[in-house]
Amino acid sequence: MLNILFMGTPDFAEASLEKLYNEGFNIVSVVTNPDKQKNRGMKLTESEVKVFAKEKNLKIFQPEKVKGNTEFIETIKEISPDLICVVAYGKILPKEILDIPKFGCINLHASLLPKYRGAAPIQWAILNGDKVTGNSTMYMNEKMDEGDIIFQEETEIGEYETTGELWDRLKISGAELLVKTVKEIEKGTAPRREQGKDFTIAPMLNKEIAKIDFSESAASIKNKVCGLNPIMGAYAILNDKKIKFWKVQIIEDNSENIVPRRSYSSK
Repeated sequence: MLNILFMGTPDFAEASLEKLYNEGFNIVSVVTNPDKQKNRGMKLTESEVKVFAKEKNLKIFQPEKVKGNTEFIETIKEISPDLICVVAYGKILPKEILDIPKFGCINLHASLLPKYRGAAPIQWAILNGDKVTGNSTMYMNEKMDEGDIIFQEETEIGEYETTGELWDRLKISGAELLVKTVKEIEKGTAPRREQGKDFTIAPMLNKEIAKIDFSESAASIKNKVCGLNPIMGAYAILNDKKIKFWKVQIIEDNSENIVPRRSYSSK
């Protein structure tokens, strides 16, 4: 059984950690981001990965940075994992860490690479009105999401599926794909192929994207509302009030109207 060091932060990553743990893999350590202040009370909050790791008494590391962090890198060398699994960790690993494990470092990414490299692949798939997306596992290199592909698995995106709904589906199917990948690596039968050169980037979202422009098509507005649910919500200013829209429905008529369905809130 491989000795695995797991790196991840949000609930998307926690699903993979839990699946690996339940499959009986030896999780030698867990690396996650430092606790952050959240919500109105600015209470220090642990990541979902840390919460699970604590429940299972797994060793936890929370470095502020990994690149140039000699002490942390030396610690990973001492642990000497056979494989490092990375899921939504949020930091690019330096070569010093990539070279440590015998079987390398692998990553689960929520898109069909090379499409949507970057921080927000699920959001951009919906914002752009894609019909299909999926998960990819890959061997990691020093660049962002550019490593050789191991496995990919497609899924259709529902017409009105939100980022939150797709996120929840992909984290489950992604966890299963990651376990499949680890098992094939352990057997020495994992495939490997280079990514194509025709790639797209999925950068982090900013607040400016959330404002609705009613001169856009109904489909574009629908994609924006679904893509920003539940992250921040799309909004419009109506009668000097900020109205957030969480769900919409396109009405098929000559004017191609778009109608909210008990799905907005004033703020």
